[in-house]
This record gives sequence, C-alpha cells and structure tokens, in this order.
Amino acid sequence: MKITCDREKLLATFQTAASVAPSRSPKPILQNVKFEVSSERATLMATDLEVGIRLDVSGVEVETPGAAILPVGRFGSILRESSDTTLRLEADAQGIVVRGQRSEFKLPAEDPGEFPEIAEFQEEKFHELPARLLKEVIRRTIFAIDNESSRYALGGVKLEIDGEKLLAVGTDGRRLAKVEGPVLTVGGETSFGDTVIVPGRAMQLLERAITDADAEIQVANRSNELLVKSPTATIYARLLEGRFPRWRDVFPTRDGSVSIEFTVGPLLSAVRQAAIVTSEESRGIDFTFGDGTLVLAGQAAEIGQSRVELPIAYDGEERVITLDPKFLIDFLKVLDPEKTFSLELKDTENAAVCSTDDGYGYVIMPLARDR
Repeated sequence: MKITCDREKLLATFQTAASVAPSRSPKPILQNVKFEVSSERATLMATDLEVGIRLDVSGVEVETPGAAILPVGRFGSILRESSDTTLRLEADAQGIVVRGQRSEFKLPAEDPGEFPEIAEFQEEKFHELPARLLKEVIRRTIFAIDNESSRYALGGVKLEIDGEKLLAVGTDGRRLAKVEGPVLTVGGETSFGDTVIVPGRAMQLLERAITDADAEIQVANRSNELLVKSPTATIYARLLEGRFPRWRDVFPTRDGSVSIEFTVGPLLSAVRQAAIVTSEESRGIDFTFGDGTLVLAGQAAEIGQSRVELPIAYDGEERVITLDPKFLIDFLKVLDPEKTFSLELKDTENAAVCSTDDGYGYVIMPLARDR
C-alpha cells in the first residue's frame, strides 16, 4: 500500500474509528484500525465484535492499493502531533512507514487478513430517514437510558417502526424519553420487530459518525444486528437482549390532571438555581404550581435551602410534585431555549409528563420525601 493523504481529514476519520476499537481485548488485533485502499475508495474499519464501523476517507491519493493495520495509540499520536498538511504512508509485510516533510515514523506490521470482516450494507429492504432526524432522536433519548442496570435492555434505545413512523424510546425505569418522526420504507415491508434495542454506545457512535445533517440514512434490521448506512459510513451493532418495559403504559389517559405551558429557557434557569443546594441524599425539589406562580424549593441538611419563583400561566388549584432536578434538566437541555412545551401533572404520586409539538414525550416519576 502506498498513499498520500490529507492529514487533518484522515485524523478526523481515524478518531471516530478509533473510538470503536477496545482498549483491551482477548484478540489484540481488535485494538487497531484497519485501513484499506483501492483505486475507488479508502476505508477505515474498526470493531469490538459488538459494534463495528466502516468509514470512507476523503483526501487520499492512491499510488498502490492495499491494506494496513494501524495501532490506535501510536498512529493516532502521529496524526495529531504532526504539523504537515499531507503525509505519505507505505505499508507492506515488513512494516508501516509514515513520512512528513521533515519527519519519518516506522511502525511494525500486522497481517490485515487477520482482522475480522466488517459488515457492509447490502440490504434490499430498509428504512430511510434524514440524518438530522436520526441525530435528534439519539440526542433526545440517549440520556435517559441506564448503562449500569442489571436489566440489560435498559442500556439501549428501543426502536419501533409503525407504518411510516419511527418511534424511539429510552428509559432507566425512573424516567422515559420517547421520540417519533417520519421514515420511508424502501423495497417492501421489513422485519423490524419488537426486539430492536440498540446499545447506547452504538447510538453515540452513530451520532458522531454521521457528519452530514442533510444526508439520507438507511436503516435495516438483520437477524440480531442493526445496520445503518450514511453516504460516508456504515455501522453495525449487535442488538441487546432482554425485556423492555411496556412503555406505552406510561402514557395513560390522565383524568383530573392539568397541563401547563412553559418556555424552556426560563424554566431551565429556575431549576438549575433551585438545585444548587440539593445533595445526593436529598436531591428532590418541590414544585408548587398555583396562583400564577411556580415555586421551586430545595433543601439539604448542612447545605441550605433554596426558593425560586417563576411566573406561569396557571392560576388553578395548587398542585405539588417532588422531582429530581437532574431528570428535568436533562430534558430541557436537549431543547432550544425558546421552545415551548407542556407539563402535565396530577398529584404527588403520579408521574409528570412533558410533551412538545413535534412528537417528543418525556415522563418523570416523582420522588417521595418525608417532611
């Protein structure tokens, strides 16, 4: 393999691929990134056998096609520390040579044939959606999952396709985020069943790897894998096993509840202020709605008390609920400060339900506090 490459373009792509490679593995070759070039394209590949990625690299001039195994740490450091605009790479069975204008590095060679095959997207039946929507779906659900839970399924985002609508749900059992958006079915009906739970790590990788927000993304479910293809990347992820909560039961008809409109920015500021005096042991904030005002009150032993008032468009009977401020802040942070949403609540024992006009729903279970 002999190529000349744009250093910055290769660095940006290499860092994304390197994030997939495990820092430790029973198969040491997985701790590397495979670089494969042909006369048509240059591709970086990485996998930990649970998640895998193929990334096209731009700015590469190919003199001799071939493949090389690139060590994540050393090769990544060369790309970062070099000040050259372009670098020349030569690789054969004896080693890898990286040359800049005034620098030269020699790295040991490994057999590219030992690197596992990374799945390519060759599906005839798939679903298509805008990259902008997929990135927003990930941003609005990923924070609500639980990577530490013994309930394995809670460590991923559940995807469902109902006709021409995508549903994505993330939950840790104490709060739940649901997003929906339009999808296009290509090639006929697919087997996008009830068991598509994508690991959180794979969802984060998707958000990072999909750089063109105006691109169209293809998604397919194959056996126990999800395959996702953008114009420059193909990602596969082994799906999580386990029973996902019956999330639709969390959005019941709420007799006796009230709905109050909020603007994101002012409420986020008020919650952050009230949360200043909370602690891990006493993290709840009392939200009291009534008489045109929301009063947020927090207190923690040996820390202090807080009281913050926010004018609201509600003057009905007083309603009180105690919520974890972090859960509400997580929701508010992924929305534009000027955006409005409705908060539906009933009493101290029932969940608060937040919803926007673009299909985003968020449920927070209340905290019980002794007074």
